[in-house]
Amino acid sequence: MRRVQAALVNSQRDYFSRAPGWVLLTTTGRRTGLPRETLLPCARSDNQVFLISTYGWQSDWIRNLRKNPEVKVTCDGVVVSGHAEVIEDLDEKTRIVSEHPFVPAAPFEMVHAVALTTAMRPLLVAFIRRWVASRPVVVIRT
Repeated sequence: MRRVQAALVNSQRDYFSRAPGWVLLTTTGRRTGLPRETLLPCARSDNQVFLISTYGWQSDWIRNLRKNPEVKVTCDGVVVSGHAEVIEDLDEKTRIVSEHPFVPAAPFEMVHAVALTTAMRPLLVAFIRRWVASRPVVVIRT
């Protein structure tokens, strides 16, 4: 998957760096020390970005930032530095995704607009709350 995602991100870099509800996260490789870039769904609030690891603790980006929590985030076409904190407490993860739900399905503005409507938001929150039960949530402060 890594090569497929890298090819997709590289071919559509301008779009993905501005896609609603998505960021390009750059971590430092835990073994190589080289920058590693990953496209991730997110929610944003003030100086914070909220992420969920789809593949849980096995995600390379999670393992990278656990070794070095200093990251770069590209959102809305702007690269900013940040510090990542992995949240493991279930109550805290549930609170975060309830306050800051996001759409992990696709980086398209129309999908986000529909999913975050008054009618659809409760369903989205219920899904995300259940989804994070076994996955880490990451808060990046920029």
